[in-house]
Amino acid sequence: MFQTCLKIFNLAVDRQAGQVKMTDKKKNIKGIILAGGTATRLFPLTATTSKQLLPVYDRQMIFYPLNTLIKAGVKDILIIVSPEHSGQFLNLLGLIFEDLGVHLEFMVQSVPRGLADAFIIGEEFIDDDNVVMILGDNIIEDDISESIKNFEKGGLIFTKEVDDPERFGVVEFNNDGKVLSIEEKPENPKSNFISVGAYVYDSRVVEISKSLKSSARGELEIVDIHKKYLEMDELKIKKIEGAWLDAGTFDSLLEASKVVKERGISDNFDIKMKKSIEKFNFNLKELARKKLV
Repeated sequence: MFQTCLKIFNLAVDRQAGQVKMTDKKKNIKGIILAGGTATRLFPLTATTSKQLLPVYDRQMIFYPLNTLIKAGVKDILIIVSPEHSGQFLNLLGLIFEDLGVHLEFMVQSVPRGLADAFIIGEEFIDDDNVVMILGDNIIEDDISESIKNFEKGGLIFTKEVDDPERFGVVEFNNDGKVLSIEEKPENPKSNFISVGAYVYDSRVVEISKSLKSSARGELEIVDIHKKYLEMDELKIKKIEGAWLDAGTFDSLLEASKVVKERGISDNFDIKMKKSIEKFNFNLKELARKKLV
């Protein structure tokens, strides 16, 4: 199957690391943020920019999943973007983390083909390492760093109890946390726990994604990856207790800004990341001031 995607930028920003390639056999963990798509539910806001570049309170949406990854010690991050907005992502993120030792790659997804397609696009990036993927419009209040750092094998999905589980992928599990079933938008949900937009897998996820068949809506579904790991008895869950925000509609985008402000979510960013954002903003203001002189 031909995949239309273009690798547009690979930025290694660890100035102290040099060009020495590590030979350690220990599994590294890499990160993917899926920030493509058309975001028609937010049109006309997304007629001029990507959904993930819209503001959530005091910073662009993309910084929230980035913070989740960087806080967990993830140093290699692939951001998958749509072609029309690729330049905007580069302008914002190109050198912003140059002092953090974070390596950013950007790849263009010309045609959205479902969440599982991210692992096919990112095959070379993932290589033999483990990978955590976060949707670019998801904001998670809980610090899930330890779950990411301690991951070894199989699949791990983060779950949240909600009042309307029928709108999401529903996860059924027993009192010991063993996953029993997972269904996408069932009419009669078996639990009130849903899978939120954060997933951790070992490198087998690439071949699993390649083996999937498109759903009725023509997409490679993330729930089918979950089912494959469940069949192997290697799917685990981790509950999140704090806020989970899916900022994909006008109302949820507004609510996300309110919750972020009220709970101080942006104040709890990784301290180094906060300083990088502040430095970037200061430089932008200085540049604008000089243009006005």
